[in-house]
Amino acid sequence: MASKPRKPIDLGLDNYNELFMNEQERMENRLPRIYTIPISEIDEFPDHPFQVRMDEDMDQLVESVKERGVITPVTLRKKEDGRYETVSGHRRIKASELAGLETVPAEIKELTRDEAILLMVDSNLQRSYILPSEKAMAYKMRLEAMRRMPGRPAKNGVQENVSPVETHFRTSEIIAQEVGESRAQVDRYIRLTELAPDLLQLVDEGKIAMRPAVELSYLNDIEQQDLVAQIAESDATPSHAQAIKMRNFSKEGKLNPEVIESIMLEEKPNQRPKISFKYEDLKKYMPSDISYEKTTKYVIDALQYYKKHLERRREQER
Repeated sequence: MASKPRKPIDLGLDNYNELFMNEQERMENRLPRIYTIPISEIDEFPDHPFQVRMDEDMDQLVESVKERGVITPVTLRKKEDGRYETVSGHRRIKASELAGLETVPAEIKELTRDEAILLMVDSNLQRSYILPSEKAMAYKMRLEAMRRMPGRPAKNGVQENVSPVETHFRTSEIIAQEVGESRAQVDRYIRLTELAPDLLQLVDEGKIAMRPAVELSYLNDIEQQDLVAQIAESDATPSHAQAIKMRNFSKEGKLNPEVIESIMLEEKPNQRPKISFKYEDLKKYMPSDISYEKTTKYVIDALQYYKKHLERRREQER
């Protein structure tokens, strides 16, 4: 009877060399190796979705680098041609370049393309301010990388044959849990990547909200360009209700420039002129016995009285 193969003994060592090291040497051996890499040998990450903004924060980072150097090493991936690719630390590299440095401290990691994408996205999602377009592209890149990677989590621990749609839902659910958003919100962001660049810029500028933007992402390229032209002409952006109308017309093959113009000319509740006042600002001009609920009526009555007063004065001046 053949003997069962023995299981290897786990000594808690990273490699055999550690057998001949003391505890302190083992701990030092496991620390990341930091190298000094010339900036001229570092390339951008392909299709990097996060912008390196030349703003006040960058100015402060440049001054910090001039005074103290780069405190936190950047993370690089070695390419087949011998050059390096930035995985995290794009802003630090740019700040170092602006500060006049020729090298940066870096940790070199052996990563596949998809592993690099996941690390790049995760590290950049820690930024304090992220544009909707940046988050949209990042989530899409992460979703596609996770789909391609082997060993994706299976349902109840059992690998199943699932449709692409179900695979998308499961993967976006994992992303949602990791980034702290709902799966529906992750899917909304990913839909934004179907928008024309001009429309996506309006989302970044806060001129088109998320929900109408998602509806507009279902329009084809020509319809989106027609909408961009109409937005420029009317100096207005579509509401959620208008975006839904456009999507429905598009689905029926009836959306053209004339229909878009007609929809955009409809009055929107959020575009009707509104004037608002803080109750605290009005209270000092009203009698103490006027309650909060009666404030509006009191202001209108006061305006009507003032209007009549002006009319009487004009008559007296004739």
